[in-house]
Amino acid sequence: MPADFLLRYFDAEKQESLLFVAVGIAAIVASLYLYRRARRWRGMVGPLVAIAAIQLFVGAAVFLRTDSQVAALQRQLVATPATFKVEEGARMKTVLRNFDLYKSIELALLAAGIAVALGLRGREYWRAFGLALALQSAFMLVLDFYAEARAQDYVAALRAL
Repeated sequence: MPADFLLRYFDAEKQESLLFVAVGIAAIVASLYLYRRARRWRGMVGPLVAIAAIQLFVGAAVFLRTDSQVAALQRQLVATPATFKVEEGARMKTVLRNFDLYKSIELALLAAGIAVALGLRGREYWRAFGLALALQSAFMLVLDFYAEARAQDYVAALRAL
């Protein structure tokens, strides 16, 4: 089937979106525990919750929109393959450009987290803050590297149409 590459790409996007949601929920649960029971680590709450909000929003948005997006793209691929190739290629060019921005932000936050954790390691709150910021940023960075690689494979399959 010519649309197999499309289904594989978007299926992987949906799976990763569920991982985003699961990690976001886990971060919020951890934050509640840390706030109530682990005074020494309360500094982690801010970064965990802030990035969890992003994970929950992005994960849910991608998961909820994907099926209708795939259906529309499949219809377009069948009806007007040349238009599909041009429009989807342009959309993916933007997606790939956005990954550069996301990775820059994630790297900056990772570096900031490490700097805070090490530079203020004598101050419990800020050490915990920096560790959580570094942890969440590193997780997001790793997932974006995988997502970018999938997007590049998808674009290569688009070009081969």
